[in-house]
Amino acid sequence: MTTVLIIVLIAAAIGSGLVAGIFFAFSTFVMTAFSRLPAEQGIAAMNSINVTIVRSPFMLLFVPTAVLCLAIAVLAFLTWRGGTNIWMLAGAALYLFASFASTIVFNVPMNDALAKVGGGGPEATTLWATYLKDWTWWNHVRTVASLLASVAFVRALMLL
Repeated sequence: MTTVLIIVLIAAAIGSGLVAGIFFAFSTFVMTAFSRLPAEQGIAAMNSINVTIVRSPFMLLFVPTAVLCLAIAVLAFLTWRGGTNIWMLAGAALYLFASFASTIVFNVPMNDALAKVGGGGPEATTLWATYLKDWTWWNHVRTVASLLASVAFVRALMLL
């Protein structure tokens, strides 16, 4: 059981760390670059990313890492050892709720709303300004949560 746990924790640490890096890129320069574009061009660029990402290797990282986190949570309860398991649960909760679930609850609906607005005009400009602010804020949450999840998994490994 220990070998399986180590492998799962390493995979989750790497997965959540890579996801944090992708989100970090969006938070630190992609969205800033998009904000410099006229609304029509920014919307088109973001909509293109939103269509592309669901068919990209990113999904082979993002979703399986969530599955690993579910497994880690179950293993934490089944192999309760105190401190180690608290770090395991913390990492799993951070990734599952603040990264994965917040994507579904906050970022995806904003992406869907953006996909319905085409072209320019005042409605698109207003939506784009709100989208940039709100989407980026939730992306910051996802970035920090994914990074902290990775740290928690590494800490759990150190305590094994």
